[in-house]
Amino acid sequence: MDTPLLSVRGLAKSFGGRQVLKGVDFEVRSGELVAVLGANGSGKSTTLRCVMGIAQPDAGTIAIDGQELDGLPWRQLQQARQRTAMIFQKIHLVPRRTALDNVCAGALARIPTSQSLSPLFFPRSVQQEALECLERVGLADRAFDRVGRLSGGQQQGVAVARALCQRADVVLADEPVSALDPHAAEQVMALLHDLAHRENLAVAAVLHQPDLALRHADRCIGLLNGTMAFDLPSSRLGQAELDTLYAPDRVVAA
Repeated sequence: MDTPLLSVRGLAKSFGGRQVLKGVDFEVRSGELVAVLGANGSGKSTTLRCVMGIAQPDAGTIAIDGQELDGLPWRQLQQARQRTAMIFQKIHLVPRRTALDNVCAGALARIPTSQSLSPLFFPRSVQQEALECLERVGLADRAFDRVGRLSGGQQQGVAVARALCQRADVVLADEPVSALDPHAAEQVMALLHDLAHRENLAVAAVLHQPDLALRHADRCIGLLNGTMAFDLPSSRLGQAELDTLYAPDRVVAA
């Protein structure tokens, strides 16, 4: 079997004496969309933040395409991290800049500093690549619109295009549809599913809506108080598993 693009083993993390993650294990393969489910405070977002390096885990291993990140020299670690992109609930785009400028920012790590100081200096090759990324998410016709004028769903599409321009192999989405209306949420999840399957990316998305996961994800991971409750193909996920996660007494403070 091929090596998973993302492999997490024994992930543990505590904040202020409270253990948030207690040995989380999962894999995401290329061409796969995995939904991470769980009640508030179950450790979903913390898991993604540890994978991205935004939070430092207390224990466990994280590997990208078989290469464990712990102990890598700084330059190799940065190169490995560059293969992973994160899409946040609060869309981290510059509203006054165009969609094209925002997508070009995905290439900042690989262009000279002198060409990254302003969108005016972005190389033509980067602008062309960014336009192609917008085309891949169906937004090429909005390339020169300011992001602040786009709908929430379109802004998330621009964030996905930026991840593509980063040339990421692994895309992590932290509640990417929680602030969107139902129609836009369906569009964004369909886009993530399409990119996983068409672009052969490994995509993991934290979701609060099990129905969206069942419609769009290939697999579902359930976290309960920082531990793995299940890891199942979406077709095998039933009401009993969801009740385990979302029973009233399971919900804790985030």
